[in-house]
Amino acid sequence: MSRFDRYLLSQLLAVFGFFALVLVSVYWVNRAVGLFDRLIGDGQSAVVFVEFSLLALPNVIRLVLPIAAFAAAVYVTNRMMRESELVTMQATGSSAFRLARPVLIFGLIVTSLHLLLMNVLVPRSDALLKEREAQVSQDVTARYLKVGEFMHPSAGVTLFIGEMSQDGQLRNVFLFDDRDETSSSTYTAQRALLAQGAAGPVLLMFDGMIQSIARADGRLSVTRYSDYSFDLLSLIEAEGGFAPTVETTTTLALLKMGSADWSTSFNSSYEYIVQELHSRLAQPFLSAAAALVGFAALQLGAFSRFGLMRQILGAVLVLIVLQLLNTTGASMAGRNAAAWPAIYIAPLAGFAIAMAMLHLSQSVPPWRRRPA
Repeated sequence: MSRFDRYLLSQLLAVFGFFALVLVSVYWVNRAVGLFDRLIGDGQSAVVFVEFSLLALPNVIRLVLPIAAFAAAVYVTNRMMRESELVTMQATGSSAFRLARPVLIFGLIVTSLHLLLMNVLVPRSDALLKEREAQVSQDVTARYLKVGEFMHPSAGVTLFIGEMSQDGQLRNVFLFDDRDETSSSTYTAQRALLAQGAAGPVLLMFDGMIQSIARADGRLSVTRYSDYSFDLLSLIEAEGGFAPTVETTTTLALLKMGSADWSTSFNSSYEYIVQELHSRLAQPFLSAAAALVGFAALQLGAFSRFGLMRQILGAVLVLIVLQLLNTTGASMAGRNAAAWPAIYIAPLAGFAIAMAMLHLSQSVPPWRRRPA
């Protein structure tokens, strides 16, 4: 690489790092607010919140990479045009395609990072996140030990805890179970403990009674007890455990399985799995295409101290069109597996548009040509 290539590449990488950090922070904070309300509202600790936030970070980075690459290319190119650096290079005989070489290298670096994220890191982080969500959903201690609040662990069940002592004893416990079709039962206890049984968590209740009302004739039966155990596993069965999905499986693992095993391993259609695989390979190249489009669009304008606002707006418009093509191609492949080439239209169109812009930037417009 020449000294100019290294200089331009270093500028692009530095600005890309800044924009990526800002965009990731905005997306991450936006997601973290909802995550904080949900986890802390369920009684989870701040450590669980930080763990969930970090596991969601690779997916956030994946979303912002093309935008950050485009913003870095536009910002650096605009600044170098205003400071006459690119104008000087053009005056020495460097063509637009020659000047775009470090931008292409920069785009391929971002694409490599994007490929790593989409095919390895994001599926693995999603798998860990789903697994931890399944574990947290079965954490009865955090979800249901809320003093002075009526809780509804599942449909037809109400739980109330009057107070909790320093040694973990629950006092003045009220439990209403209306799930049985033949009767409804009310459990009360002066003391209770939450313990882990062989099949799952159980609520050990002491010095209380059970009041059952038969639905058929409305007869009330009362049973007093000194100790009674209530199985809490039925309250959390609806949450289920973690089951692998297409999104939580790496691309290499999907390819090793083969299309014959997809229908038995995942609850997804064949078309969706094909669309997901090709999207993981095609979308990362939008980062390189976006960077080239941002650079090439600004080459169409003449030197101006006031900037190249029209060219920047044009580049943004091209980026929107590429995103629409990407969405349309993915939708077509999702309906028909044979239409998977449509997924690659967006990155190919981005490279084609960038090449066309670079060609136009170094040719004389017809209205400026002089007759021979």
